[in-house]
Amino acid sequence: MTVAVLIKRKVTPGNETLLEELYREMRSAALNQKGYIGAETLKRLDVPDELLIISKWQHIDDWSKWLVSKERRVFQERIDSLTSAETKFEIYTH
Repeated sequence: MTVAVLIKRKVTPGNETLLEELYREMRSAALNQKGYIGAETLKRLDVPDELLIISKWQHIDDWSKWLVSKERRVFQERIDSLTSAETKFEIYTH
């Protein structure tokens, strides 16, 4: 069963370009993960510093393994240094 993971983040002003580069790196790494389908990043119009990433996976187990992987945790630490609030995750399916 396919899942969509909604990831909400608030970028610290001035870090937008660095965060976009980091997302590209992270997506490239995710391509090697079992079950990864793809992702897109949306910028909220009424709150300029808020981002929504929609990450799609074939199964919840695939996402769960990526979430706790050492590789992803290293990315998360780097992301945390560029954001101003805790990352929020929501998981949806059909």
